[in-house]
Amino acid sequence: MARGGSEGAVGGGVEMTRLGGGRWRVTRPWPAALRPYLHSYAGYWETVASPYRVRLVPTGRAVVVISLGEPFAQVRRLGETGPAAGVVGSLVSGLEDGPRVCDHPGGQEAIRIELTPLGAYRLFAVPMRELTNTLVELQAVLGPRAGELVERIALIDDWGARFDLLDTALIGRLGRGPEPAPEVRHAWRLLSRSGGAVPVAGIAAEVGWSHGHLVRRFTEQVGLTPKTSARVLRFHRAVRLLARETANLHEVAAVCGFYDQAHLNREFRALADLTPGRLAAGRLAEGAVPLQDG
Repeated sequence: MARGGSEGAVGGGVEMTRLGGGRWRVTRPWPAALRPYLHSYAGYWETVASPYRVRLVPTGRAVVVISLGEPFAQVRRLGETGPAAGVVGSLVSGLEDGPRVCDHPGGQEAIRIELTPLGAYRLFAVPMRELTNTLVELQAVLGPRAGELVERIALIDDWGARFDLLDTALIGRLGRGPEPAPEVRHAWRLLSRSGGAVPVAGIAAEVGWSHGHLVRRFTEQVGLTPKTSARVLRFHRAVRLLARETANLHEVAAVCGFYDQAHLNREFRALADLTPGRLAAGRLAEGAVPLQDG
């Protein structure tokens, strides 16, 4: 059942959804033990190998891609000088405060996991600031056993069994991971639930830390500073609101806490290198916008 030909439930709680262009998304409800740590968790495969390019924009989430087919040809962060990084196999991406462009040759088969920052801190068991704006091989973070896990998943011809194996590995590693500080957990909760609207000074006062101590501990366990996290969350909230058919730029700017529409436009340029209109029209999905050109 690794590949199927019909849309809908295929047994064991697994659902297959046709995305268009010969691309399929495979999902199953997550185990309760994983729910506090994840935003999304899905498999993808293509019936037709079609090259594509996407732009990844900041979402306030860390990402794991388990590659079971062709990997990305290259991933480059916009604004960086030097050659684009070639990425072979499975990868980990920390939190970002700017856009990337990813090229894929087609023939993708993968499992993509989006983690909360503190879920990523537990899973990766490294200071998250080391992964900020960084893309690395999966084994560089999770060790050689991660490579063995990917090989085992690739040999299984059943999505339900693939998810079973990965669920067990994730739950086991999360259970052994470092516990985020309660103050950092509360600070992230305040920021994320408000869409980045709570002032950092107010957060420091509420958790009982100095501003400097909050910045240091928060950046260690989240990857971005509280101020930059608020900026990314405010941007991501605006993206979601602009996806609505009745969205109005002026109203979205006001609701999300931008000074005005010009401020919103500048932030979209800085964080996505796209205008609000183009990003909304691009149908953002899991942080990715399809591109027809570079």
